[in-house]
Amino acid sequence: MIDVKATLSEAGDEMEMACMYLETELSRVRAGRANVAILDGVRVESYGMTVPLNQVANVSTPDPRTIAIKPWDKKMIREIEKAIINSNVGITPDNNGEVIRLAIPVPTEERRKELAKQCNQMGEKIKVQIRKIRGDVKDTLKKAIKDGLSEDLEKDAEADLQKVHDKYIAKVDAMLAEKSKEIMTV
Repeated sequence: MIDVKATLSEAGDEMEMACMYLETELSRVRAGRANVAILDGVRVESYGMTVPLNQVANVSTPDPRTIAIKPWDKKMIREIEKAIINSNVGITPDNNGEVIRLAIPVPTEERRKELAKQCNQMGEKIKVQIRKIRGDVKDTLKKAIKDGLSEDLEKDAEADLQKVHDKYIAKVDAMLAEKSKEIMTV
């Protein structure tokens, strides 16, 4: 016989992980403000190894429209610049010999709508994933009836599962609304 509380807890954990993934992905979307998270995916060739950018340089935002990258080893400046150009960041680096600056352009109205649509698509994928988790747990509960779980317990567990599902769907909606507001603000 299954442990209903453990099963529901596990489902909640999986839904939380899906929300955390969405949060990470949304932080990488460039919304017109300088955000060092857009450089999280940049990998730099350093002494024969490929490492994240933040392990070879100090990355900061001196103002809302600029990201400054100061390498710890000045010899790395070309490698960092090459890594940024080859990444999907979409910003051309400006190098003065000591610091690399990335000027974040103000997105056009059309680009902001496109970014908001892209974020909503990401959110919809996460909602589908949350619904799939709910469906898998429902199937597990239905099978547990055959293994001796009472129907009343199964119905109560399903109601609790629905509450957990609704909580995480609302969390995704709130995250998307917040990101959309950030994108659409000029």
